[in-house]
Amino acid sequence: MKPTVLVTAPRLARAGTDLLAAAGARILYLTHADSAEEVERLMASEPVDAVVSRTVPLSARAIAACPTLKVVSKHGVGVSNIDVEAATARGIPVYVTPGANAPSVAEMTLGLMLAAARRIGWMDRELHEGRWSRAQDGVELQGRTLGLVGFGQVGQRVARVGLALGMRVAAFDPAIGEGAAPVADVRMLPSVEALLPLSEVLSLHVPLNRHTHRMLGAAQLAALPRGAILVNTARGEVVDEAALVDALRSGHLHAAGLDTMADEPLPAHSPLAALPNVVLTPHVGGSTPAALAAMAEGAARNVLGWLQGRPADPSACVNPQVLSSSIPAHGVNA
Repeated sequence: MKPTVLVTAPRLARAGTDLLAAAGARILYLTHADSAEEVERLMASEPVDAVVSRTVPLSARAIAACPTLKVVSKHGVGVSNIDVEAATARGIPVYVTPGANAPSVAEMTLGLMLAAARRIGWMDRELHEGRWSRAQDGVELQGRTLGLVGFGQVGQRVARVGLALGMRVAAFDPAIGEGAAPVADVRMLPSVEALLPLSEVLSLHVPLNRHTHRMLGAAQLAALPRGAILVNTARGEVVDEAALVDALRSGHLHAAGLDTMADEPLPAHSPLAALPNVVLTPHVGGSTPAALAAMAEGAARNVLGWLQGRPADPSACVNPQVLSSSIPAHGVNA
């Protein structure tokens, strides 16, 4: 029997569709890019074996409505849009594609850091509108301390470039603690609280969960050195945006570079859009063609591996407790 795979988006990069097609999969797509209701309708009416989850919510109701569902793979690494608890209760593994978009996200992080430090976005707008506005208050990054919250593949790439720019680099990651840093010359600190006072540039690289939701509030932002820069390519909800706006307006923060916001798409009335010291991009850090292809391929391999009885690396599963009890004895194509 050939599998049915639901992609919760209108398209999937060819690197993924080619793998699914070679396995004889029937691929279903959304006709409305952001419709959780369409996801629920399709899962209630179609014999979906696997879901490749993009950004649309994959709710407990959708999972419960689909008795044929066997495996889910995120197209990326952040699973805050997936009800993992509901999947776990059904014995359904939820995989991610770690590292697939790390180069692109790291490069976006660096772009936002440089743009925020030197007010590149503001000067670009000024010149496009016919004004020769030469901002000369930019921050030189050499000699400053770059603080990284989260030190996985993205954080490590950012650290290497920071070191090449002549920055000092410190990081906190609960999985590493104060152990030896995976990147030479990076100082690992025991807590976020220890990292903040040192971080003249603070860059966030953590998943969104109950531990990281609004982990940076008014008190944490106040602990940063005056004139610090905040870069967020993780999740918008990691930061208390009202407190961030206050810190930017007061001048305590020099600038911020944000690829993620608490409300997406960004509301037209958002104060972030009105601040001249904020550089904004619409959550596209991991959306280069190269990254999209790598995530599509990784997600396709995850779901096909499970369905064919060849599960992916357990480290790519966010609910590994289901693996030992639910590995299929025979693949869908058997």
